[in-house]
Amino acid sequence: MTRLMSTDAGPAIAVENLARRFGDLVAVDHVSFSVARGEVFGFLGPNGAGKTTTIAMLTTLLRPTEGSARVAGHDVERAAAGVRRAIGIVFQEPSLDERLTARENLEFHAVLYGMPRAERPARITEALRLVDLEERAGSLVEQYSGGMRRRLEIARGLLHVPAVLFLDEPTLGLDPQSRRAVWEHIRTLRDQTGVTIFMTTHYMEEAEFCDRIAVIDHGRIVALDTPEGLKDMVGGDVVVVTAPDAPALVDHLAGQSLDATRRDSEVRVEVDDGARFIPRLIRGFPGEIDGASVRRPTLDDVFLKLTGRTIRESELDAGDVARGRMRRAMESRRRR
Repeated sequence: MTRLMSTDAGPAIAVENLARRFGDLVAVDHVSFSVARGEVFGFLGPNGAGKTTTIAMLTTLLRPTEGSARVAGHDVERAAAGVRRAIGIVFQEPSLDERLTARENLEFHAVLYGMPRAERPARITEALRLVDLEERAGSLVEQYSGGMRRRLEIARGLLHVPAVLFLDEPTLGLDPQSRRAVWEHIRTLRDQTGVTIFMTTHYMEEAEFCDRIAVIDHGRIVALDTPEGLKDMVGGDVVVVTAPDAPALVDHLAGQSLDATRRDSEVRVEVDDGARFIPRLIRGFPGEIDGASVRRPTLDDVFLKLTGRTIRESELDAGDVARGRMRRAMESRRRR
């Protein structure tokens, strides 16, 4: 499958000072970044952080309040039609027709994109092959598992051979095994087609698959690096200690110039060498310690260090506003 190429030799996505407001709500607060061609680039952040709103602007479904962005060489405001021809989109919400087969869903999408009739069979077969669904092409979508449906939606996004594929929370609602399977297919797609992938997620383990990650919180990018580069920000080891008197343990660690955080009876602290630290702590702390564990830093530790909290799915999702507008915009385009 030959992908559409950018109109210049620059990055696949270039964003400068991009901002979007909904009344008094600042959903995206002057973000700047670039995505190299062929890169898997991730936006990591909690619900309501501005991830979906950013995708909405980059895919021309929302106009920026300020700033500029180019996708596949096209300006998102001055050359919106060029952007749309060069991108594929997989939304959070399922949008397949369960009463149709996989092939019929892709056929319908090909008609909407104005794909020549003679090209459709080969394109559809190739897209299904890329996501390992060729043998189930004639099955009704209602018979598909959740993971198979997401893979079919990804195939639909690739059908017109985009230069950039946008994935908004591509594995939301799937079990861990299905999420891993979907991501294995996504990485294979990138390797086989060279497509640039821009995805959003709040799953830490999913973000590990990205080449680079922008950590976004309250509409602002607070860090941008490779997964390993981000984890290096935390340092050596993360030690989690359980104690009946956790506040006293926090005070004890503060006396040793260690910045500890507490959640109920658990105290978390970053140290250079956890294996050596734990015995010293047990000997030096006058109170009781019920347990202690040591591990390497994770992306969740990075987010906690940068923002002072962890990512929780239950957080208020201000992105619902953007998703609603995105859906209405897409339905309007289909009717035209």
